[in-house]
Amino acid sequence: MKIDSQKLIRAAAGAREGSVAPYSKFKVGAALLTKSGEIIGGANVESASYGLTCCAERVALFKALTSGKKDFVAVAVVARAPGGPMPCGACRQLLAEYAPGARVWVADSRDLKRNREFSVRELLPRAFVIVP
Repeated sequence: MKIDSQKLIRAAAGAREGSVAPYSKFKVGAALLTKSGEIIGGANVESASYGLTCCAERVALFKALTSGKKDFVAVAVVARAPGGPMPCGACRQLLAEYAPGARVWVADSRDLKRNREFSVRELLPRAFVIVP
């Protein structure tokens, strides 16, 4: 499947508009692409109890999974951050479990054309996963 990374990055930038970040003001958007071509977006949601905050990548993944979606081939993450925002450890772990073969693009919201690409395996080598 040919992935239109710019379309996915633009979708993540659009999802970023739904961010709820009253404390940090750090707005993040993510877009998850299924093998069938569907794009599911998500944005970060903060809590005054910071540990309860949820990253955009996880919001998109949880939204997709609870809607019966699977077979994820790519994810894009966009925020105002030099070089693009890198997924945190929790997001990397969940991507390793539910989207192990996915390509990951990160981009700074100020310049979506300049982005970086990774594999999930590059982001989390030797991930903890249970093989059936």
